[in-house]
Amino acid sequence: MPVNDSNANQTCDVFIYKESARIIFPIFYCLVFVISVAGNSLVLFIICQKKQKMNSTTMYLINLAISDTLFTLALPGRITYYIRGFDWPFGDFLCRLTAMIFYCNTYASIAFMTCISVDRYLAMLHRQRCQRLRKSKVVRGICILVWVVVLLETSPLLLKSTLEDRTSHRTCMEFSNFDGPKMAYGLLLGCIFGFCLPLGLILGCYSQVSCKLYKAAKENPVTSKSGSNSRAKNMILLILLSFIVCFSPYHITIMQFTVRRLYNVPSCEELKTLKMFLQLHFHFGNLQEHAGE
Repeated sequence: MPVNDSNANQTCDVFIYKESARIIFPIFYCLVFVISVAGNSLVLFIICQKKQKMNSTTMYLINLAISDTLFTLALPGRITYYIRGFDWPFGDFLCRLTAMIFYCNTYASIAFMTCISVDRYLAMLHRQRCQRLRKSKVVRGICILVWVVVLLETSPLLLKSTLEDRTSHRTCMEFSNFDGPKMAYGLLLGCIFGFCLPLGLILGCYSQVSCKLYKAAKENPVTSKSGSNSRAKNMILLILLSFIVCFSPYHITIMQFTVRRLYNVPSCEELKTLKMFLQLHFHFGNLQEHAGE
């Protein structure tokens, strides 16, 4: 295993597109900010207008909107950061807090998207047997548990500085600021439990629901066209596609680079390529996620 080469990495300027980023990224995040505020306001307004008792799916959607709102609160700081050319002016603690909010949003969104998929799966395949798991009291407990787990997962970011002094600026929440073997293992574990496992659950739910609908279509073509069944399948499919588009590129890039990083010291060109791909995946993933929600 190679020694920590964070000092060597500091000599490699990965911010090769700084001037372009000062224009593109602030515009991009302003767009995400507007979409997120408008989308979440609309979701919460529609939910508040409903007179009937909230069901399990609605409760998960509310928590998804809350997660989105937390993310929105961190955007002004990031917009300022990019306008200043990757220079963070707000101090170490706010940099740590911003990192925690960003990752908290990512993994809370993943968790609640998974909850919605499992909820639709239970509603279709185990409606009577698992009815208790879909009651409001139980769903509230699940939502609280999700937030507790996500906060525990992301709270270590408050304990480690993600602010790094460079030649002419102070970077915040860049991947090179998470250097070191221990952090690499932590990132891999986070990707496995925060991304791979939920993806497997959503794929499993969709395949089981699709199999049931396929069998029902063979046995009774009329019954198989039930609106509720189709909506459940379409909802899980939409979540699966959103999940793959929003989260897969970023996590796959992180995992493959981190594994290679444990055995080989990355070259400057590799670091520049990683920086470019992470920025593209992270930014477009955020746009897709908040546009989709």
